[in-house]
Amino acid sequence: MALFEIETDAHIMIAWADDQAGAEAITRRSYPEDHIKRVAKRPHDVWVISKRLLGIEGTGEPCDKARDCLSRSSGDKVHAIRLYMQDTGTDLHEAQRVIETNMSLGW
Repeated sequence: MALFEIETDAHIMIAWADDQAGAEAITRRSYPEDHIKRVAKRPHDVWVISKRLLGIEGTGEPCDKARDCLSRSSGDKVHAIRLYMQDTGTDLHEAQRVIETNMSLGW
């Protein structure tokens, strides 16, 4: 089994499945009303959230800047990534990781 990241229009899920079709089936069973936007096979068998990318120092809180961008974008991930890039000057890859990680923490 592999670990898959499944993004729908309303959720980001992490699930174990034999293949992409299995991950999509899990999503349809759990959230039949959601439209699947993206399915990605994770390269490792664990889900890792980088504290450094979130701006967490020790026992701090999630990245306030990323949360602000998510708020200003009304939860639209792509728009939040663009805002984060504008506000911080980071590249697309890092901005995407910061925003998605903050979303997974329950923004």
